[in-house]
Amino acid sequence: MPFIFSPSPSLLRSLFRLSSVTSTALPRRQQQQFSTSASALAFITFSKTRTSGQYCSPLLKSVTASSTNGNGSGHGLIPPPNKRFKMTSAYSVVQKGSLDAPDYRLYFLDQAGTPISPFHDIPLRVTPDVNVFNMVVEVPRWTNAKMEIATKEPLCPIKQDVKKGALRYVANCFPHHGYIWNYGALPQTWENPSNIDKSTGCKGDNDPIDVCEIGGRIHPRGAVIQVKILGCFALIDEGETDWKLMAIDVTDPMADKLNDVHDIEKLMPGYLRSTVEWFRIYKIPDGKPENQFAFNGEPKNAEFALHCVEETHKFWKDLISKEVPNETELSLTGTSSNVSPTMTTQEAEAIINGNPEPGEPAHVDPFVQKWHWVTVNPSTN
Repeated sequence: MPFIFSPSPSLLRSLFRLSSVTSTALPRRQQQQFSTSASALAFITFSKTRTSGQYCSPLLKSVTASSTNGNGSGHGLIPPPNKRFKMTSAYSVVQKGSLDAPDYRLYFLDQAGTPISPFHDIPLRVTPDVNVFNMVVEVPRWTNAKMEIATKEPLCPIKQDVKKGALRYVANCFPHHGYIWNYGALPQTWENPSNIDKSTGCKGDNDPIDVCEIGGRIHPRGAVIQVKILGCFALIDEGETDWKLMAIDVTDPMADKLNDVHDIEKLMPGYLRSTVEWFRIYKIPDGKPENQFAFNGEPKNAEFALHCVEETHKFWKDLISKEVPNETELSLTGTSSNVSPTMTTQEAEAIINGNPEPGEPAHVDPFVQKWHWVTVNPSTN
């Protein structure tokens, strides 16, 4: 797992001076890799080299700011493409395929090295009856690649979303860069598309419930972190209810001070407003209309959000037990006793090994990093 530190203002000034002198002297490939964006310099990642096993700065090795992958896609804090790398003491992930390519997959293993489904085999709660939840990180903060749990594939790996044959990247709608939180989902939850939510009047979106983690640390894709729920928004996305939970890593220094949604506004002024703006406008550069919100875009408190979690957990149980029809062919197999039929370890390993090995990241159109200037209609709720 990367070690992250926040550089001092004097170090940042030195890095900017270094960029103006050194980048032009680099070979062409390293010039492409060199980045001096604000997000690249705000956090510097020290990653483990494949050869020596020592931790060293990418800036010292190749004068490369590591919050981009070298071709503009902004894959912050992505471990090197080894076959397996550890994310937490309980879970690890295996990369298959290449970043920024349709074959990219991130599979999950438990502590014993057994393949698991992040949708079905990771428990919702860390401890029963305690409101601390496991969150699967799909998208690290400040990155653009729209990654998601592939709920229709065996073992439900993380993959990059594809629309009309093209890999999806969220647009940088000024002043936002990529996702403005660590973004992911709660396992063992499901927003039932056959259920009309009483509070929104819209059906569920057929996915695990989404989480925006607002702590100070950027978590790697595939990390399983423990969070507490502070509140939620009700996004109405193309006519479907798409709950957005606001949560914080329980190990974050701010966690003890944040217990409900009003604490976010008090201690992180502007973050809730920016969250509404982000979700409202992020599809506009792709030619879509503004997204809408229930409750006039106002956040609901922790108690309401916990009710949403419990409801979607019950929907998941109904799905797994086949009490509701699986009309969209979601993958319901896993390797734990949570699901039936249960996949054997050998079958799961065969699925993973049937994917291509990791390669170099594919080329990404520099357009992904373009600023978009979007005007928000103030009358839109």
